[in-house]
Amino acid sequence: MFNFSFHNPTRILFGEGQIANLTPLLPKGSKILLTYGGGSIKQNGVYEQVIKALAGFDVTEFAGIEPNPAYETCMKAVEIVKQQGIDFILAVGGGSVVDGSKFIAAAACYDGDGWDILTRQTKVKKAIPLACVLTLPATGTESNSGSVITRYSTKQKLSFMSPHVYPQFAVLDPTVTYSLPPRQIANGAVDAYVHIIEQYLTYPVQAAVQDRFAEGLLLTLLEYGPKSLAHPTNYDVRANLMWAATMALNGLIGVGVPQDWATHMIGHELTALYGLDHAQTLAIVLPALLQQQRTQKRDKLLQYGRRVFGLEHQDEERLIDEAISHTRAFFEQMGVPTRMADYGIQADAVDKLVAQLEKNHLVKIGEHGDITADVVRAILKAAL
Repeated sequence: MFNFSFHNPTRILFGEGQIANLTPLLPKGSKILLTYGGGSIKQNGVYEQVIKALAGFDVTEFAGIEPNPAYETCMKAVEIVKQQGIDFILAVGGGSVVDGSKFIAAAACYDGDGWDILTRQTKVKKAIPLACVLTLPATGTESNSGSVITRYSTKQKLSFMSPHVYPQFAVLDPTVTYSLPPRQIANGAVDAYVHIIEQYLTYPVQAAVQDRFAEGLLLTLLEYGPKSLAHPTNYDVRANLMWAATMALNGLIGVGVPQDWATHMIGHELTALYGLDHAQTLAIVLPALLQQQRTQKRDKLLQYGRRVFGLEHQDEERLIDEAISHTRAFFEQMGVPTRMADYGIQADAVDKLVAQLEKNHLVKIGEHGDITADVVRAILKAAL
C-alpha cells in the first residue's frame, strides 16, 4: 500500500427532510448565490424547500448550468459573484451544477483568465465557500475536490482539483431522486460504477481494506442500480444508490492505491466532440479498454471476476473475458449502450478523438502511463 494523507472536510446531511437542516450550517449574514440547472427543482419541490431554508439570507439566483457545465455559462456567474460581493455559493442539482459551482467559486477568486485553472492547472489559492443540495446520485462531486468543465467554443472538456472547492456540506435526500427520468438514474449508476473501477482495477498493492470497500460498492451498484429503475420510489433502494455514488468518489477507496482514469479522459473527448452523456462515454470506453489492457490489469481482473461476479473458471483467460462481458452486460442492463455505433458514431471518429487527446496533452494516461495515442486508437476501434 502506498503512503497517503486522507482528509475529507465535507459534512453530509443524509436522509429525508434534511434540506430543512442546512440553515444553521450557513455563515450568518452571507450573501448567497443559489445555482441550479434547467429548473427541474421547481417542479419536484426541491426549490421550495431550499428557499424556505434560506429565509432571512440575501440570495441571488443563477439558473441554467448545463449538463457538462459550460465555461461560458460559469463565467457569467463569476461576474455576478464579483459585482454583488457574493461570499457563499449553494449549488442545488446534480453533478454538473456542483462542478460548475466549484469552478465559479475558484474563478471568482482568480485574477487571471479562469480558463488557466483548467488548461494550465494553475493552482487555486482560494475559492468562495460553497455547499450543495444533491438531486442526482452519480459523480461524487458533492464530497470531493474535483470539477469538470466544458468549453464548447474549443470543444474541450477539462478538469481541475483543489482542496479549496470541497463543499462545506452536502445534503443528500434520496426522496428528491424519485422524479428523475430513468436515463439519469441509469447514467448515475454507470458513472459511479466506473469511478470505483478506475480506482480498483489497476494492479495489486496489498491494500486489502480499499479492495474490499471497492468490491462492496460494486456489488451494491450491481444490485441497486437495476432496482432503482424497477422501484423508483423505494426509499431504501434509492438511499443505497445515493450513498454508494458518494462513497465511490469521496477519496476513501482511492487512498494508498494506483488509479487509472484513462476511461474518463477518453470519454471526455467523446462528450466534447459528439455531445454524449458522460456515463454513455464511460460505458463505451471501459470494456474495450479492459480488453486492451488485460495483461497490465491481469491480477486485478482475475480478482474482480472472482470476488464481484463469483466466477470460478480454471481457465484464467476465459475468466477475464467473462469479467469484462459481465461489466458490459451491467451497462446494457441499465439501458446504457456500449458501442459507438449505438450512438451513430462512425469509424472516422477515431482519429478525431485521438487528435483531441493529443491537443489536450493526454497522451500518456492510465495507471502506468502506457496508454499512448496508438493504444487509444486501438481501444476506440474495438469500441466501434
